[in-house]
Amino acid sequence: MMLIYSQEDESVSHDDRGAVAVAHRAFMEEAQRRGALLAADPLEPSATATLVRLHDGKAMVTDGPFAETKEQLAGYYILDCQDLDEALEWAARIPTACAGRSGCIEVRPIREFPRGAAGNG
Repeated sequence: MMLIYSQEDESVSHDDRGAVAVAHRAFMEEAQRRGALLAADPLEPSATATLVRLHDGKAMVTDGPFAETKEQLAGYYILDCQDLDEALEWAARIPTACAGRSGCIEVRPIREFPRGAAGNG
């Protein structure tokens, strides 16, 4: 899984946002063509998030944003890669990773459960 972190910058021009969207579409099309793309989605801004924590057995709900960080989780890609090296090659090509100090990609394996275990029917 490639978790995409970027700055939620309202000052980015419409043209710049469009160029990034075009670059992401091209990335997804190539990943799909090569049989690697399993899933991908952008996320709404962190201000739309809701956090649920359990406190003394009761759900405590808080509206976002939560983290005092410059970068927020913006979306993800799930790619079928043979190994970490291939995953890192793909991650380096994600347009947000190219944004330098305003974006980064976290690459993390998805834990596999044995068949019949929770979440794996």
